[in-house]
Amino acid sequence: MLSEKDLAQLSKRGISTAEINQQLDFFKSGFPWMNLEKSASIGNGIFQFTDEQRKEFVDRFDQQKSALSILKMVPASGAATRMFKSLFEFLSTSVENKECTKFFDELDRFAFYPELKPLIGEKDDSADILHHLLGKAGMDYGQKPKGLLAFHSYPEGARTPLEEHIVEAAAYASDGQKARLHFTVSPEHRSGFEDLVARISPSWSAKTGITYEITFSEQKPATDTIAVNPDNTLFREADGSLLFRPAGHGALLENLNDLKADVIFIKNIDNVVPDALKQPTIEYKKALGGLLLWILKGIDHLDKQLQENPSEETINEALEEMSTYLGFVPSADFAALPQSERIANIRAILARPTRVCGVVKNTGEPGGGPFWCRDERGNFTLQLVESAQIDMKEEGQKAKFHQASHFNPVDLVCAPRGLNLLNYRDMSTGFITDKTKDGKELKAMELPGLWNGAMSDWNTLFVEVPLETFNPVKTVTDLVRPAHQNG
Repeated sequence: MLSEKDLAQLSKRGISTAEINQQLDFFKSGFPWMNLEKSASIGNGIFQFTDEQRKEFVDRFDQQKSALSILKMVPASGAATRMFKSLFEFLSTSVENKECTKFFDELDRFAFYPELKPLIGEKDDSADILHHLLGKAGMDYGQKPKGLLAFHSYPEGARTPLEEHIVEAAAYASDGQKARLHFTVSPEHRSGFEDLVARISPSWSAKTGITYEITFSEQKPATDTIAVNPDNTLFREADGSLLFRPAGHGALLENLNDLKADVIFIKNIDNVVPDALKQPTIEYKKALGGLLLWILKGIDHLDKQLQENPSEETINEALEEMSTYLGFVPSADFAALPQSERIANIRAILARPTRVCGVVKNTGEPGGGPFWCRDERGNFTLQLVESAQIDMKEEGQKAKFHQASHFNPVDLVCAPRGLNLLNYRDMSTGFITDKTKDGKELKAMELPGLWNGAMSDWNTLFVEVPLETFNPVKTVTDLVRPAHQNG
């Protein structure tokens, strides 16, 4: 039962009682498992560029970009706490782990070392060094977001991921005159991002000849989800108020939905490299963008044909194109429908938001894999699927999941097409996780992931991109890998 105080709390957040009831239902019943048909593969859901095709699509993008509204969206709200997990463990236990040893052995190779060195002087006490790096009295890296940390060294000074994204955007996420970037950030760090942008963007405009339009947003309180006790009753704080939790990156669909652009690139904050290594990323981003534009042109062509008393041959051609380039194969009973219904259904698919997703060869990294899935209506669709969405107790599904040859490193080029993107998500693809608060166990809920269930009903094509375009920083010592060392 919701009290008057509860209803006031919901109202303040912009959350309806219907949404709370739906969430409570999911807590009680759980989310249905995804139904994997087979993993996507080269030639069957995953497109592989020839050298000639890659050049052709890069040229297409370059030729058309001046007439397009282009934007780059970067989820950047996460704190760097997990990046320093091993260092925090050492501080709490005084037992040096493998990651910690590597960190101290390579200390002078980190881009943040010039800032750290004056703070530590000649001291070699490990705990003291870490307190200066991670603590609030020092550089406070333990609480800062990844986007504001010194990642890469340059003769003129260190660059943060935020700055690397700004540099990168001029090369592919611009119309040749203006580059628009949008960062989703946490409220407590927003001013830090804004200050850094104000400080560095004028000089980069001067260097690149590109005008930057950089905006920020925060995860909306209305996207937070309710927490419950292990018995699915409402979890309450000590003062009796309801506990709400951020609902994972799936909540950012609301932020994406607010952005207006013809083409939107999406890329994680920590997947950046120094200038000397940027060219493959730039080339493939343009190629993915050019392929997306080519697909959109094909969609328009097919739709016009279907409006003009099409033949069965034209309808079959549309179905073939949908299977090859849009990640959709209708159910077996589709063929029995009257022609008018088949045409209407095909046109509805053609009208959906569309995305091209870069995928890299599976090297054991965690992340969503590309699969053909069967929905409750019997249609086959291309989806990015996380392990948490699979019933691993079912051996057939488990085996199919582990057959994935590729995974998605969050490399997307999207065409929202002016649509309300909230109408194209599958709310039944969320996650339930076990957490604690003040020593009490609770269950939390994440909304359908931004590139998973939140884009469930998008037209989708996967494209193989080289592993060298994927260089995330998950732990601090990743920064001394060759991909993050500048010379």
